[in-house]
Amino acid sequence: MPPAVRAAALDGVAHGFLGRRGGISRGLVAGLNAGFGADDDAAAVAENRARAVAAVMPGAVLVAPYQVHSAKAVIVDQPWAVDARPRADAVVTDRPGLVLGIVTADCAPILLADRAAGVVGAAHAGWRGAHDGVIAATIEAMEKLGAQPARINAAIGPCIAQSSYEVDLGFRQNFTGSDEGRFFAVGKAGHFQFDLEAYVAERLKHSGIGVIERLGLDTYSDEASYYSYRRATHRAEPTYGRQISLIGISG
Repeated sequence: MPPAVRAAALDGVAHGFLGRRGGISRGLVAGLNAGFGADDDAAAVAENRARAVAAVMPGAVLVAPYQVHSAKAVIVDQPWAVDARPRADAVVTDRPGLVLGIVTADCAPILLADRAAGVVGAAHAGWRGAHDGVIAATIEAMEKLGAQPARINAAIGPCIAQSSYEVDLGFRQNFTGSDEGRFFAVGKAGHFQFDLEAYVAERLKHSGIGVIERLGLDTYSDEASYYSYRRATHRAEPTYGRQISLIGISG
């Protein structure tokens, strides 16, 4: 069974942040690759996803969007076929038996739950999605199902750490808010180190989330445990795997 990291903030809710261990993919994406866009064998990806679901919520039906680094969240009330996935970067539901999934490879996976309302959500937050509003969109969708921000607990899973995330001045200039400079540490000449996890946590706090847990796991530096887009890019590798994060409502 693939190992899953769980958050104390989501205790009692079926959830897990999966890494690359416990899968059947080979080559550059060896392990539990859950991304269909990784030039992997589709049957291997399907098996890896099935193993991940079995580790988190046995018997559940997985629903995962076609991620496009957007600020779009969709409400899920029934499963969809892989080739009919909506283009979105967050999914929410109040339906037992469904497990929500999002894939990442340095971006931040966010799992959310309002236990009282019986509503859960999963969001893919890279810098662009977080900046453009995917977190607010996720919470708004959860509210439509009866959730309340103050009752929502959120956990931020494995993502690229500030020490591993060097950016240039052009990137820095996307963040013009008066308080956004605190997410950047000065690096080598003309460069900065961006704290994606802290930025995502601040966006959650700004949206009124009651409890926010940061797992502090760096995808870039821990090659044995996680896939990383940036690590693959630095090595000029032609592809990279994706890990999956899951949350659902047990039936």
